[in-house]
Amino acid sequence: MLDYDKLISEKAEKMRPSGIRRFFDLVADMPECISLGVGEPDFQTPWDIRDAAIHSLEIGRTKYTANAGLKELRMEICGWLKRRYEMAYQPEEILVTVGGSEAIDLALRALIEEGDEVIIPEPCFVCYDPITTLIGGKPVPVATTEENEFRVTAEQIRAAITPRTKMLVLSYPNNPTGAVLRHEDLTAIADVLRGTDIIVLSDEIYSELNYTGAHESIAMIEGMKERTIVVNGFSKTYSMTGWRLGYAAGPRPIIAAMTKIHQSCIMSAPTTSQYAAITALRDCDDDVDYMRRQYDTRRQYCVRKLNEMGLHTFEPKGAFYLFPNISSSGMTSDEFCEQLLQKKHVAIIPGSAFGACGEGFARISYAYSLEHLREAMKRIQEFLDEIKGE
Repeated sequence: MLDYDKLISEKAEKMRPSGIRRFFDLVADMPECISLGVGEPDFQTPWDIRDAAIHSLEIGRTKYTANAGLKELRMEICGWLKRRYEMAYQPEEILVTVGGSEAIDLALRALIEEGDEVIIPEPCFVCYDPITTLIGGKPVPVATTEENEFRVTAEQIRAAITPRTKMLVLSYPNNPTGAVLRHEDLTAIADVLRGTDIIVLSDEIYSELNYTGAHESIAMIEGMKERTIVVNGFSKTYSMTGWRLGYAAGPRPIIAAMTKIHQSCIMSAPTTSQYAAITALRDCDDDVDYMRRQYDTRRQYCVRKLNEMGLHTFEPKGAFYLFPNISSSGMTSDEFCEQLLQKKHVAIIPGSAFGACGEGFARISYAYSLEHLREAMKRIQEFLDEIKGE
């Protein structure tokens, strides 16, 4: 009989499993559960996008596209980045990927070699650390704090840099905290990086869900575009999670290296999704504005309710997540979330899933209807009342 423990690579064996998916799997067997665990917009993909996809199928657009993606889509992405953020790119500087997650994976694999260090501000999305580890890099976590609105500082980054530092990951608006970097934060970080060979991987998948004003990318800061890979996509902005479409924008040599890996592993992103995305970028600004307003209403409601319960909650500035401090419960993040699920059938994610400094917090997604959120808040309040009485 085969000994699979010996066959599976050591790096794969040591990869940290997703704490989000662990709770997702638990909820799958609890149909009565209210899940606030997954960043899945409850809105339907706007009709114009769905109609464009249907039309592309009806006229037989079902073949492979160019590896880098449809040129028409890449041109549209360039136009959208210029229109929204005043960032100038050429189609050759764009790679269309299978979701933003593939773009992150490709950027890391194209640049990181054995022993290279990747600075990762935490709490953060769950994929940066395991991908870095899998390819032989060394994740260097930098803890952000609630007191500083979970914003990484230039001083923290400077202190984390060593001769082996190859990349800095910036993920703002942030998942799981909803934090947003200010202009002065970005310029200070840029000052630290100038004169180094450090590349920034800027994950901006929530760029259109910013409640403080227009999103600002570090690539917009003078001298930073040449050292920044911007990752974005369609999942969150256009409620297109299942369409699996994202992109990377960056320096042409880096995009070319990423495209070579993409050629071997993926070939090309889904053709139907690419045609639909052209319509999304051209015609769906009003749909995005509507969804953002709805999220903002939910954000304000949930922050107020959680603070009323005694779970101190930083007011998120972007994305669609809350990161309440649950330490007053006397439980660890895992204990709190597991007991809430068992006793009240509400699923949220332990903050520790997003890095060690997330301990004492939990992530709640408000990408759900107000009715859904009201019932969840009611159950969380009941849970807190019950544990206080024990």
